[in-house]
Amino acid sequence: MLQRVVSLLEGEGDWIAALATVACEVHHSSDRFHWTGFYRLQGGELVIGPYQGGHGCLRIPLERGICGAAARSRATQRVADVSTRPDHIACSTSTRSELVVPVLDEDGVLLAVLDIDSDLPAAFTAQDQREMEAICAELGRRFSGHQHLA
Repeated sequence: MLQRVVSLLEGEGDWIAALATVACEVHHSSDRFHWTGFYRLQGGELVIGPYQGGHGCLRIPLERGICGAAARSRATQRVADVSTRPDHIACSTSTRSELVVPVLDEDGVLLAVLDIDSDLPAAFTAQDQREMEAICAELGRRFSGHQHLA
């Protein structure tokens, strides 16, 4: 999938266009994914960005949720059963498992998180995690040093 993303983003310098393209590509790569999107870091909170699926939470405080945990720790969160996480924010009551990957620039600055939800328990594999981490690393590399990512 990384090679498809790299090809799709060839020559693209717009952050939102890149996020929208990646969200679409990832979402349609597996029927296990019922919501796929980005939350962008803005002013100390995560603000919804491009996504595929039903409505998501519009804003997530960094102190809350699995997305907040990924943002705070700068580490991927792969949760097989969201009901075991008291900090889980139920943007959709059907979500059973979740994969959240931080997008970091080359200096380790958080730009966004990629959030993928599934209605199936334990929907995400170690391979899924590696693929999404590679895609997020590519995004971070491409947009490293951009001062104003809208």
